[in-house]
Amino acid sequence: MKAFAVTRYGPDGLRAVDVADPVPGAGDVLVEVRAAGINPLDKLVRNGDFKLLLPYKTPFVIGHDVSGVVTAVGGDVRGFRVGDEVFARPRDLRIGAFAERIVMDAADVAPKPAGLSFAEAAAVPLVALTAWQALVEIADVQPGQRVLVHAGAGGLGSTVIQFARHLGAHVVTTASGADAAKVRELGADEVVDYRSQDFAEVLSGMDVVLDSLGPESVAKSLTVARPGGVVVSVVGPPDPALARHLGKPLLVPVMGLMSRTVRRRARRLGVRYAFLFMRADGARLAELARLYDTGVLRPVLDRTFGFEETLEAVAYVEQGRAKGKIVVTR
Repeated sequence: MKAFAVTRYGPDGLRAVDVADPVPGAGDVLVEVRAAGINPLDKLVRNGDFKLLLPYKTPFVIGHDVSGVVTAVGGDVRGFRVGDEVFARPRDLRIGAFAERIVMDAADVAPKPAGLSFAEAAAVPLVALTAWQALVEIADVQPGQRVLVHAGAGGLGSTVIQFARHLGAHVVTTASGADAAKVRELGADEVVDYRSQDFAEVLSGMDVVLDSLGPESVAKSLTVARPGGVVVSVVGPPDPALARHLGKPLLVPVMGLMSRTVRRRARRLGVRYAFLFMRADGARLAELARLYDTGVLRPVLDRTFGFEETLEAVAYVEQGRAKGKIVVTR
């Protein structure tokens, strides 16, 4: 089948290839891919940034967001049948959405929201699960708390704004002035124009900050969180808790060293720092799907590309100017 695989780690390592058709195991579902979402995580995995934690063996098909139709189920699978429309964020070491077909663990898969197209559904799994795991599992956001969401017009930020508002938070976001109306429509109560304002100079007392920009932003975010608040980053540096969560105790000191500076600064400020490497969760995704079907949440797409344009779509995401999710469709 046709697919896009990492043939070697690095910026030019993604290639169009022909690979064998995947075969489902007893607990798997085989899905004909109708659409695949593209995420910054794809770039990081392609470049080998997570080689220590995720030992993929090249060549491997990439892609962390998928929607499609079930074409076969393993003998132990209950709850899915051939013909079901589904979506998923396949678990690490079993990714592969940039292909004509993908095999996934049935536990990672959920029924596609009936009100969403395949393209819209493929834009949802990773960002929706990230929003839940950051705001509920790590930060335990409560009604009335102040939540700062960086890059609110982007694929992740636009989802986190909506979910934070759903939880009853007072939502602050950074975005360009041109996107202010858009992010307010999504649920932001305050907008800081990053082109003309430094958020660290105009904000304070945040209960929760979700960062998706990088180390410099994380360092500044610590200063706007209240004592007892939490800064959650999805781009690092990773902390020792991640190595423990992934069952790699030998990497605990490595992760500790990588995040030592930011954790020390957080302690001095009385703030908690947490790195989030989101995980697949089909049951939670099914619950989140209901929020999309009822209109509480909605996908935000920038544009779609054809499957044969996957390399161009990945390059577009890397430019960092997308206003929402990028999806390839078949």
